[in-house]
Amino acid sequence: MASSVPLTPAPAAVAPLVLPSSTAASTVTTARKPSALLGFISGGLAACGAVTLTNPAEVIKTRLQLQGELMKTAPGTKRIYTNFGQAFMHIAKYEGIRGLQRGLGSAYMYQILMNGTRLGLYDPIKHSVHALLNTDPARPSHLVNICAGFSGGILSAALASPLFLVKTRLQSWTSHEPSRVGVQHYYKHTPDALRQIYRAGGLKGLYRGVDASMMRTGMGSSVQLPLYDVVKSSLIQYGGLENGALCHGLSSLISGFFLCIVMNPFDIISTRMYNQGVDPKTGKGLFYNNPVDCAVKTIRAEGIKALYKGFTAHYVRIGPHTIFTFVFMEQIRPIVYRLA
Repeated sequence: MASSVPLTPAPAAVAPLVLPSSTAASTVTTARKPSALLGFISGGLAACGAVTLTNPAEVIKTRLQLQGELMKTAPGTKRIYTNFGQAFMHIAKYEGIRGLQRGLGSAYMYQILMNGTRLGLYDPIKHSVHALLNTDPARPSHLVNICAGFSGGILSAALASPLFLVKTRLQSWTSHEPSRVGVQHYYKHTPDALRQIYRAGGLKGLYRGVDASMMRTGMGSSVQLPLYDVVKSSLIQYGGLENGALCHGLSSLISGFFLCIVMNPFDIISTRMYNQGVDPKTGKGLFYNNPVDCAVKTIRAEGIKALYKGFTAHYVRIGPHTIFTFVFMEQIRPIVYRLA
């Protein structure tokens, strides 16, 4: 979750990709291509800092999304988790802080691979597309930004999919039987989960649900990263804000809201595809064959509103996560570049 431009004055080796409108060159610039490695390090570290604070919301979101899976809920039916606040108190009461931070280890590894790749590739992909089209990277293009965000999102999701699988299953599991929703998978820790899944299904098992995750992250990145750029530039140009923490936080909060609207249906599908049980004989999912099948069955059984289950928890997670990631990224990036 990163800006498409160097967020503070970049080191001499990396020229800024966006110039103030009053000084923007009218010809194609010769700015050096941003470093994907330094972007990976900055993005991964920033995302790890953010997920430490937002993982409890991710646990709650996961359980809300799995609750009542493929079941028609009659009016008045008692639910285990009714809303974000109640779910937080319920998990804290019966599982404690370990329950609220369930899956944090896999979340760290996932964030490093996924956000490190997604954020690290965003600027280099944009630069490459501009070079291919022989256009000026100093003149922002919404289409180029969307393509860069979508491409980076798909690649990062494919790379980090096994860890998303493990994270989802660890977060949905609970030792408190009355609190259980969805299929329960017990693993001691992340390495144990990866080992068990590989033994049962090989690489295919580890990459179960990768197609849903690629759709989820690709769509999310195509909205979030370009929109962050637009909002940030607007707040600076029209809102009179300085390019600092307040501007970064507001830009993150606004882009995070629209990201949540776009991504929540794909997030529901990913969560359910990853968490479903597996037939040990055929290796196929017990509930869904693919993301489209999951979406159709979910809507038929629970209605179209089911695609927005856990929306509040999703935004409570993704809003602060977006803010913390971008703010941390803005501060970490110049340090990484100086040390490189």
